[in-house]
Amino acid sequence: MRLPQLVQELQIGGTSRIAEMDEMNEPDVFTPRLQLNRRRVLGGIGVGALAMAMPRQAAAVLRLDVTQGNVQPLPVAVPDFVGVSATDVDTARNVSQIITANLRRSGLFAPIDPAAFIEKISNADAVPRFPDWRAINAQGLVTGRVTRQQDGRLKAEFRLWDVFAGQQLTGQQYFTTPDNWRRIAHIISDAIYERLTGEKGYFDSRIVFIDESGPKERRIKRLAIMDQDGAGVRYLTRGDELVLTPRFSPSTQEITYMSYGRGDPRVYLLNIETGQRETVGNFPGMTFSPRFSPDGQRVIMSLQQGGNANLFAMDLRSKATTRLTDTAAIDTAPSYSPDGARICFESDRGGSQQIYVMGAQGGPAQRISFSEGSYSTPVWSPRGDTIAFTKQYQGKFAIGIMRTDGSGERILSEGFHNEGPTFSPNGRVVMFFRDPGGESGPSLFTVDITGRNELKVPTPGYASDPAWSPLLS
Repeated sequence: MRLPQLVQELQIGGTSRIAEMDEMNEPDVFTPRLQLNRRRVLGGIGVGALAMAMPRQAAAVLRLDVTQGNVQPLPVAVPDFVGVSATDVDTARNVSQIITANLRRSGLFAPIDPAAFIEKISNADAVPRFPDWRAINAQGLVTGRVTRQQDGRLKAEFRLWDVFAGQQLTGQQYFTTPDNWRRIAHIISDAIYERLTGEKGYFDSRIVFIDESGPKERRIKRLAIMDQDGAGVRYLTRGDELVLTPRFSPSTQEITYMSYGRGDPRVYLLNIETGQRETVGNFPGMTFSPRFSPDGQRVIMSLQQGGNANLFAMDLRSKATTRLTDTAAIDTAPSYSPDGARICFESDRGGSQQIYVMGAQGGPAQRISFSEGSYSTPVWSPRGDTIAFTKQYQGKFAIGIMRTDGSGERILSEGFHNEGPTFSPNGRVVMFFRDPGGESGPSLFTVDITGRNELKVPTPGYASDPAWSPLLS
């Protein structure tokens, strides 16, 4: 049985237009590799829905409940995508392998060993033989095809099937330049993740971090950026200055970070496309722990004044600065709530480092951490419901989360030195760095917010201070 002709839906000028694929003139597209602006990236990858009509066999019920504390991974099959020509075969296989790796690393899916497959998918336009996939206990099935177009662009298609219901759950097709094939794999992974969990994915995102090399006493630290799975590493600074705490802008091509260059450390803005750098303000003393507001219009940071440090926010357009705290203490590591209404930060105003929450314009601050030990590096979840932190107690460093009122504290990982949590764009995964001490150096790790599925993130060398980007598309 063959599928009916595919239909593509394009968004053109804000209106929806349905066109038969063989009659459609596809728009010219191009996406720079490091481009992070969401709207512009979507302009670089043509997206369309694959519609189909099949006899209704049963209600599609395949859905993974991720609200439970212990999720049983869902068995899925991802056979190699079909390469239409000989030159497409390797790319098609690579796309399906990245999808498989993404789903496996999430801890929510259990990709089935291809050696167990009974049916070999050789025609992406044919309905799968569902009994063959049921026989190996596949609950979800992903099929797809990669085609090189006459104009040189790449077209990638996929369909997600509910094996037991015998129905298609979703399907999309994408047009892009051949060097964007990894992006396509991540975008398809996100579409599968969202359809099966009900949550947005996080695979089409990037990590900015500090790459570390050399002996411990002469460590060279460079700003670097990579895909969330560790691929495509690029260096943004040369290593001639010490750099720390990079953070993404949620709405532009910029990151903010702290650098020890000439004199006192300064907070900088760096455009990751052009390499242009500028100082955020010209304050006396040290500025550190910068982070963007959710709208990308402000940077909040800590400014040292004598033995104290207080929080300030700067409007990036007017350069106007607002003082948010005024205490004889060290207030630092501020992080906005997703709606921009509140700020969490660490302060020793009570005698030890603890987490406080206050309004985004300043005012009274409420302490929310009260368990044993000290707390630092708080960061608000994109979901708005929890705050991640580093906790030091009983000679250990732990990464944990708590509700925004301080209740429900949960330790996700602990060890000799864990630090610097950052959330995935959907708030499901926390990345952090771990330094085992001695002559070695730090590495990046991810862990689910349930405390399960801790994994090391591959990097070229030592790595610290990760920050997760928003979704690129």
